[in-house]
Amino acid sequence: MAAAGLLQLRLLLLAVLAVTAAAGGVGRAPALFVFGDSLIDSGNNNYLASLAKANYFPYGIDFADGPTGRFCNGYTIVDELAELLGLPLVPPYSEASSVQQVLQGTNYASAAAGILDDSGGNFVGRIPFNQQIQNFESTVAQITSAVGASAATDLVSRSILFVGMGSNDYLNNYLMPNYDTRRRYSPQQFADLLARQLAAQLTRLYNAGGRRFVVAGVGSMGCIPSVLAQSVAGRCSQEVDDLVLPFNANVRALLDGLNAGGGAAGGGLPGARLTYLDNFRIFRAILGDPAAFGFSVVDRGCCGIGRNRGQVTCLPFMPPCDDRERYVFWDAYHPTAAVNVIIARLAFHGGADVVSPVNVRQLAGL
Repeated sequence: MAAAGLLQLRLLLLAVLAVTAAAGGVGRAPALFVFGDSLIDSGNNNYLASLAKANYFPYGIDFADGPTGRFCNGYTIVDELAELLGLPLVPPYSEASSVQQVLQGTNYASAAAGILDDSGGNFVGRIPFNQQIQNFESTVAQITSAVGASAATDLVSRSILFVGMGSNDYLNNYLMPNYDTRRRYSPQQFADLLARQLAAQLTRLYNAGGRRFVVAGVGSMGCIPSVLAQSVAGRCSQEVDDLVLPFNANVRALLDGLNAGGGAAGGGLPGARLTYLDNFRIFRAILGDPAAFGFSVVDRGCCGIGRNRGQVTCLPFMPPCDDRERYVFWDAYHPTAAVNVIIARLAFHGGADVVSPVNVRQLAGL
């Protein structure tokens, strides 16, 4: 890189750090790096030979740029979090080719991806968590090469790393009849397997420079339209929800151990701070009293076909419902933007009952 270009990048990085630091407790994190699945994918699957894509109308009907690959009508959780942090919406890794584009964050999430590499295989192309971490390592190396090790270390260590993985390890692995996972593992054994893998993956992110982590548990899936549609009476499945509870308990224990410098591996992550977002609790609260959150339709998707609009998910150019703000579910699997915004705001401002030991606002201000 030419000297003038290198100087320009250094000045740009210094400007980013100065602006975020001057913002006080809000926005002191200079960047947001995102790892996850279709709940927070912002377009990475657009460029894959994948059956899991949302780059067509009516996806994005309420998003300024229209269909971008977000599996939603508008904002995802991390879109709202970026705004609350005083950051721009972070670009998908597949579209972030220059250092200038990644200085304030990158989204590595991929629809159908899981903690386990083979989860989501029915959708063919996807970027599993291990590959997402490898892409993050490449981004850190790219930033380091451009602005120097000291500035890159400062940027990454003060950034928020949002991890939302695990849904596909259940919906598109453990619960899939063409996988033998359920015959090989009890629910607790599978939850333990996922937790061991997640511990190793968080350690890789730590070794790449990450220090401030928000790790979301798996949300309540027993009442999503695709599950409701499997019951002639349209009933929620307590069995599905009960499957993920051991995993969420494992994640909480894992993060507590890592924060305390212990953990199952006996190591811990010195200097790191990891906070747990209880997606399951938030979602159950919304479903338990939807009117309190402004919703009135909880038993079907806004866009979809068949029973509960969940037997076939939202197809290209299918007319969605008009009153999307009243719906909890956008399609057969995903919440509406209205729900995503609520979850993000609770993650940012919420108390220890939904995000602990600190909320994202506090984490960003550490």
